[in-house]
Amino acid sequence: MNQPSHVMNKVIILLGPTGVGKTGASILLAKALNTEIISADSMQIYRHMDIGTAKPSRKEMAGVKHHMIDIVEPSESFSAGQYIERVIPIIEHLHTQGKIPVIVGGTGLYIRAMTRGLFSGPSADWNLREELLAMEAAHTGSLYARLKKLDPEAASRIMGADTRRIVRALEVCLKTETGITELQKNLTSPLPYPFILIGLTRERKELYELIEKRVDAMLAKGLVDEVRNLLGMNPGKTAMQAIGYKEMALFFRGEISFDEAIRIIKKRSKNYAKRQFTWFRQEEGIQWLDVTGLFTGKDIYKTIEPFAK
Repeated sequence: MNQPSHVMNKVIILLGPTGVGKTGASILLAKALNTEIISADSMQIYRHMDIGTAKPSRKEMAGVKHHMIDIVEPSESFSAGQYIERVIPIIEHLHTQGKIPVIVGGTGLYIRAMTRGLFSGPSADWNLREELLAMEAAHTGSLYARLKKLDPEAASRIMGADTRRIVRALEVCLKTETGITELQKNLTSPLPYPFILIGLTRERKELYELIEKRVDAMLAKGLVDEVRNLLGMNPGKTAMQAIGYKEMALFFRGEISFDEAIRIIKKRSKNYAKRQFTWFRQEEGIQWLDVTGLFTGKDIYKTIEPFAK
């Protein structure tokens, strides 16, 4: 990757789980700093996927310029490496204008790639992943047991129920004949900026209630029609892994009922938030701020503001 050799201007990263309240607060923060926002969300990169990915509204993006949103078609795949390649010139440009970039999102891999570096693993092999998932469906727990044998160190860092990460670790083992742990020892360099990492947390019960309300709001805004239109565009498998889209696709295929689709979306959204917490808790240097009881962007921003300096 072509990285700048100098420039030590700082970068603010506002992170946290889905539904915690990052969007509204980040816009107020960017306005206060007279700067722009860079999204660190692996699904907001896709065009035509607005409601289900909770993209900022047109009004919000009109008030503050946003980057890394609507940059690829749903039929395309997009890696963390590609994300870094595109983000570097944006950060550099903002720095030349004397602005502090505000990076906002919940995709832990994107944020880790910026702050700690990125290992160069093989690209996704969907056929292999489907084979592995079929094995797991036939014998629950078999993939985790296999990973323990092939890469015990990786298995020790992954929860037995985290099928997505288990499949990825096995994919790397089988495609490279080495473990993901070994590859991760050869990280690319982190980006050369002093990062201010601010993490938002919220009492779990309250967060889950907000997530349920958020899903209901997405449905009211037209999530069903958005997914129906997306399916007509022949989206790729990566885009269709997004929570909300995957479940609605099952409903359209007649595999589950509408009510069941909604129930699964809410459950998976909560599970995703839990995984995000687990991921971010492993990162260093994050200033965690509890925003329990705060529900407006203005109130959350007031909590953030003293730390964004």
